[in-house]
Amino acid sequence: MKDDKGLLIVLSGPAGVGKGTVCGALREEDTNIEYSVSATTRAPRPGEEHGVNYFFHSKEEFEKMIEEGRLLEWAQYVDNYYGTPLDYVEETIDRGKDIILEIEVQGAEKVKERYPEGTFIFLMPPSLAELRSRIVGRGTETSELIDKRMTVAKNEIDMMKMYDYVVENDEIEKAVSRIRSIVTAEHCKQERLIEKYKELAEVE
Repeated sequence: MKDDKGLLIVLSGPAGVGKGTVCGALREEDTNIEYSVSATTRAPRPGEEHGVNYFFHSKEEFEKMIEEGRLLEWAQYVDNYYGTPLDYVEETIDRGKDIILEIEVQGAEKVKERYPEGTFIFLMPPSLAELRSRIVGRGTETSELIDKRMTVAKNEIDMMKMYDYVVENDEIEKAVSRIRSIVTAEHCKQERLIEKYKELAEVE
């Protein structure tokens, strides 16, 4: 029988909703989930390793990857490219590992175009008031920037219909538990298992 393939899990949500914290807690609990390693053209920082923190490429190499369709999604920030290598994602999935991609809504939209069979999860705050409170609590942004983030958050929430699941991040432990339940259910979908069990039925 063929080995089970892993899942591509895409997690999005407004800035300040706690995506990074939830991803970290999820990976601590589930060793079968790997974090997607992005490609970039920025220079490595002290202590960073190629293939661990990022895949570091020259601008020419990255642009060739774009031309050849070897990125699930990509964007340009402050003169550097960032993106998700398609071959890395597929190799991880083929090894039977789940891979989680923490990404903004616009990037998730691009991923869904290239990889519609992924599992798309939108992380919601309990309320917009709570989201603002979390952003204010960081103490790193001006009131003007916070207002802009809240406007963006409302627009992102309007795009929730693009996702398969919505998980409220009221408490980290509860949010992680809900996502783990989703992952378990996705692994049990008949379309993922039918070929495997067809082979089993053919064994005499």
